[in-house]
Amino acid sequence: MRYKKFKKIAPMGKFIEERVRNYFSNRRSVRKFSDEDVDPKLLDDILLQASKAPTCGNMQLYSVVVTRDAERRAGLSELHFSQPASKAPVLLTVCADFDRFTRWCELSDADAAYDNFLSLTSAFADAVILAQQIVTIAELHGLGTCWLGTAIYNAPAISEYLELPRLTMPVACLAIGWPAEEGTPTERLDLKAFVHEERYRADSDAEILDLYKVKEDYPANRGFVAENGKRNLAQVFAEVRYPRAMNEEFSARLLEWLQGKRR
Repeated sequence: MRYKKFKKIAPMGKFIEERVRNYFSNRRSVRKFSDEDVDPKLLDDILLQASKAPTCGNMQLYSVVVTRDAERRAGLSELHFSQPASKAPVLLTVCADFDRFTRWCELSDADAAYDNFLSLTSAFADAVILAQQIVTIAELHGLGTCWLGTAIYNAPAISEYLELPRLTMPVACLAIGWPAEEGTPTERLDLKAFVHEERYRADSDAEILDLYKVKEDYPANRGFVAENGKRNLAQVFAEVRYPRAMNEEFSARLLEWLQGKRR
């Protein structure tokens, strides 16, 4: 059987290509938003476009809880430790969701076995991909966004607040609104730090230290080191921002909660 050849997608014009390149090269998170509302129709359009993102087995193992009400947003903001970005006019909690798919299977007399770790990772990946797609499309519309990773740190409380069912967990909260600031540019590791050809490259100790110089030398990061009285940026990350005791406490809490979410 001969397959029909698909037409190649027409390349972007140079002007559009340059705009897209500039967007991705210069994108930054926004943590301060104007009071202007985000049109619900625009948001629906963004979510619909984002749903075309890749998904495990085309199962679409995600859900999005949209929080617009001022009182509800205030309560959700507290669960995100009241960080500035959580004051955005719209908060989207993107969830890994195998509950809906499992219920569909059960109602269809299909043996659903998705209350396991493998299924969690599949739904988690779907949710992350969707969330990033939402970020990109929203920003291309001129909106500002900020990814709140605290959705995982405080997953049990957020799950209860949003009344999430079994086999469902918050993966990310996206703060979205019209920007009241440009946002702060951030440094990134060079390609050689994370791109490996054919197999994983074993870097020497000296090479590892050299790869992170771009972060160590970044002015804002040097400020963080001085403010916290540390000798280097790694100590700020490991001993101030994400210390061992906090990681172990939140990990234990999350694992215990996930066991309960299976039932």
